[in-house]
Amino acid sequence: MEHGYANLQTLWFTLIAVLWIGYFFLEGFDFGVGISLPFVSRDETDRRVVVATIGPVWDGNEVWLITAGGAMFAAFPMWYATLFSGFYLALFLILIALILRGVAFEFRRKSSDPTWRKVWDLCIFWGSLLPALLWGVGFSNIVRGVPIDAAGDYVGTFWDLLNPYALLGGVTSLLLFWTHGAVFLGLKTDGEVRERSHHLANRIAPLAALAVVGWLAWTYVNAQNTNNTGMVPGIVPVAAMLAAFAAAWLIHERQEGWAFVATGLTIVLIVATMFLNLYPRVMPSSISTDFDLTIWNSSSSDMTLRLMTIVALVFVPIVVTYQAWTYWVFRRRISRDDFSEPVNPLDVLLRKGGRSKGSDHGDDEQEGTPLDKDGAMEQQSSPGSGTDPGKGTPAGA
Repeated sequence: MEHGYANLQTLWFTLIAVLWIGYFFLEGFDFGVGISLPFVSRDETDRRVVVATIGPVWDGNEVWLITAGGAMFAAFPMWYATLFSGFYLALFLILIALILRGVAFEFRRKSSDPTWRKVWDLCIFWGSLLPALLWGVGFSNIVRGVPIDAAGDYVGTFWDLLNPYALLGGVTSLLLFWTHGAVFLGLKTDGEVRERSHHLANRIAPLAALAVVGWLAWTYVNAQNTNNTGMVPGIVPVAAMLAAFAAAWLIHERQEGWAFVATGLTIVLIVATMFLNLYPRVMPSSISTDFDLTIWNSSSSDMTLRLMTIVALVFVPIVVTYQAWTYWVFRRRISRDDFSEPVNPLDVLLRKGGRSKGSDHGDDEQEGTPLDKDGAMEQQSSPGSGTDPGKGTPAGA
């Protein structure tokens, strides 16, 4: 019984790590797209193109965050309680930013007034930048250790979280997610927006790679000084550094598909490094190692973990399959032509005649375009168009 219980505790620590990896990989390029919005757009049509790249998928990506938080609450309630009480203000800022960003995606198209759309575009920008920064600050503090007393309570302040190591972690996550999103824009768009996205990614990717190296090196020094190295194989952080520099080189060489794989791999390996460094701890105490929260002293009962495992085995594959199918449906590139208004009735007939069967949807009620929800309907009507040749390799590779 005890041996099986220990295995379940390790299993759920691993599953929570996988959920956070999935969240940062998927939501990472969402954040990057939002941050890139003012840098790659020159007019309203460009902005609609940029928003349309993540319009059908951004809310599905946030499911990973909800699931990760729910899993922490159910499997390790002590971890959840200490984290959410100690990091309350930082998590509150993240929540507000995510809410404003989500509302902005829906509300910016409700009016054609330039001021109205500018306000919501600013919400998209800041609602992407703040979480990208604060997630790095938060997880860096978890790895570094925070003041936790014998009762498992956080006894520090918000300002204790803004230490130099954590701030470097925030800058690293911001630059990495920004690069990830800019590369994603290069994969999903065409024309001038694609070119601007490439030039933006080419400028920030080297900075992201240097930040990754600096943060991982500092993490290693901290782990050695506290004699808490967890169970990190050296190849994992080294591979993360190599992937970051490989991404910068691939972007320079305009290998968009492989560059996206490289930025995604960097994110995966960095998050894996953090959780491997923690294990079996979930929140180290900077006061005393005796006060560390571990998978042993913060987990739920054996019965709870068993029931959670059964539920996860049933529903997680369904959710992952559905989300993968969503990305497949909305996989084609988007260009300004998708948002251009017809200039005469003949253009309308030609446009409708060029659509596939079953795609004769009504025009956007705001601007007369054939798109609904910033590109979602048009993509669904012709999911195979605009893809790069060679389906066996990433686009742009």
